[in-house]
Amino acid sequence: MKRYLILEDGTVYPGEGFGAETVTTGEIVFNTGMSGYQETITDQSYNGQIIAFTYPLIGNAGINRDDYESITPTAKGVVVREAATVTGNWRAQMTLDEFLKRKHIPGIMGIDTRALTRRLRTAGTMKASIVDAADAHAFDQLKALVLPKNQVQQVATTQAYPAPGTGRNVVVIDFGLKHSILRELAKRSCNLTIMPPTTTAEEILALHPDGVMLTNGPGDPKDVPEALTMIRGVEGEIPLFGICLGHQLFALANGADTFKMKFGHRGFNHPVREIATGRIDFTSQNHGYAVDPAGIDPATLLVTHEEINDHTVEGLRHRLYPAFSVQFHPDAAPGPHDAAHLFDEFMEMMDAFNRGKDTTHA
Repeated sequence: MKRYLILEDGTVYPGEGFGAETVTTGEIVFNTGMSGYQETITDQSYNGQIIAFTYPLIGNAGINRDDYESITPTAKGVVVREAATVTGNWRAQMTLDEFLKRKHIPGIMGIDTRALTRRLRTAGTMKASIVDAADAHAFDQLKALVLPKNQVQQVATTQAYPAPGTGRNVVVIDFGLKHSILRELAKRSCNLTIMPPTTTAEEILALHPDGVMLTNGPGDPKDVPEALTMIRGVEGEIPLFGICLGHQLFALANGADTFKMKFGHRGFNHPVREIATGRIDFTSQNHGYAVDPAGIDPATLLVTHEEINDHTVEGLRHRLYPAFSVQFHPDAAPGPHDAAHLFDEFMEMMDAFNRGKDTTHA
């Protein structure tokens, strides 16, 4: 079926539709990963976005039961050069086309994704639509689209729920979490309580946890102001670890600022330097906002990591409290596991904090 990808700057890309046959609109972004399309599409950080994959063949491994990052993805669309129609992968349960149909997500293939990516790198991310006809009405509808501000509220849990374990008690604040974060904590036998983004510091502290995890999520961190009060009330009381959106919220809560990037970091080939050691990790990333280095108070926050290519702030540590954050995904999924040691550092931080409390009370 003939379909069109149209951009708000007037560009038209003809292609062939697959997946759901609905018309869709959203912010178009590009992902540079060579694999991991299932994890990418089901990552709630892509809420409201049309994902353009730069790798030319997508879908060759099908969709399986193990690689979901959420059960109900909220991406708006998928753009590829070529979509595989068959798969021989032993784990596959359905094709990408079947999966997108089930999840009501439209796709378009036959697009020159190299040209599309160059345009987005030059002009920045913008609104886009996948439509049946690239006429004036379609462009009028696209220009009238107002991107939502309540993205975290669309994807995060509204009720607390447990993920039982036998080890350290960790409260996970869900801003649009990836299942891989829960998997990494479960590997370390943590007893988890997942709570909504509106949770207060008092509600967290009442559970007497060993630590708090701030997860990833979609959108502008400044659209979640209630989280800043919670973070200020928690840090210093118990150890805290923030990832992606959690990193940005941690920065805002401690006086720093954030800004919207021209086209963001989305993929798993981003080299990050740990400043203290010079260690280079290749990381999985998915964010359109970043922490402004000019707004960081060096008496409060220490910059621990930076992206090698554009020197984006990729890690922070509090000078006074047991709290740190990273912009990238140490849980990988998809991507390399170079930075998984940060979960171990979180475990060690909680243990050291508890030992200190025991000494104080002795």
